[in-house]
Amino acid sequence: MKKVRCPKCDNYTTFDENQYTIGQSLVFICPNCGRQFSIRIKENTINPEKSKQKTEITAYIIVIENIFHQKQEIPLKLGDNVIGRYTKGTTISTPIETSDPSVDTKHCIINIKLDKQGNPVYTLRDATSNTGTFYMNDILSNYDRIYLQDNSIITIGATTLIFKTK
Repeated sequence: MKKVRCPKCDNYTTFDENQYTIGQSLVFICPNCGRQFSIRIKENTINPEKSKQKTEITAYIIVIENIFHQKQEIPLKLGDNVIGRYTKGTTISTPIETSDPSVDTKHCIINIKLDKQGNPVYTLRDATSNTGTFYMNDILSNYDRIYLQDNSIITIGATTLIFKTK
């Protein structure tokens, strides 16, 4: 099951992506606001195995908040993953849904690159946020680059992220 977000009210609608073909357009009517919107099925939506062949990176973050919120597991990609609070019109690559006002819209960056042997290297840096980025309870300066490992704990505002690899 995949979720799509209504462009008007940000409400989610779920659908079974396996019932459709690549390139097919789907039209949704938001049950919350009644807005009609459409999406086109992309290749990696239908067959996740093909996307894995392009990049063997299987890292993600788990978002934990101090209030009741849906569980968020956000996949990361090669290159810079700019992490921050989702707001309408945001252009960051890895938005998280949070009501935490201390999380900036562009808070931190996790970079994934491959070393000479083809192994992934994960680094974390602050994106000059107002409240800072914490790695294992230590605040990062603007020039710090921290190597991440599986189960590393990152705190942005009052929200905790757990970095996971496969």
